[in-house]
Amino acid sequence: MNISTRLTRYLNEKSIPYQEVEHFHSNSSIGTAITANISLKQIAKAVLLKNHEDKKLMAILPAADKINLSVLNENLHGSYQLMKEHEVYQLFSDCNLGAVPPAAEAYHLSMVCAQELTQLKKVYLEAGDHETLLCVNQDDFKTLMTSGKHLHFSREVFH
Repeated sequence: MNISTRLTRYLNEKSIPYQEVEHFHSNSSIGTAITANISLKQIAKAVLLKNHEDKKLMAILPAADKINLSVLNENLHGSYQLMKEHEVYQLFSDCNLGAVPPAAEAYHLSMVCAQELTQLKKVYLEAGDHETLLCVNQDDFKTLMTSGKHLHFSREVFH
């Protein structure tokens, strides 16, 4: 499988230019960063959450970070928990398992974005397979993130 069809259609509709960055197959953010020679802080990852009413939320944060659910829930006045893997796979059927693009609107999801990502000159997005990242500049990344709140809800994990 290649780049997510929903993601490419969405980026084209929004006229957001991107550069494809191919890398060796990797099933983890750390592996992707190493094989693509990119800092984990520059890779945006998506974490899928849902609340007790089954409202889904995509949290987008640097791949170097770990989500802090208590901080996120406090900021959103919510009670979000991690979605089960099989639920995520159903939502992202045009992607390889575990290769979720951090583009909530392409999948009709609500989102929240870590503020740290909007301050980077370039951000790299998972493309829906395990061998491609998409690089977008700061302005285009901000355009992708306009529908969500921008908060501090994660902390860096040292690898």
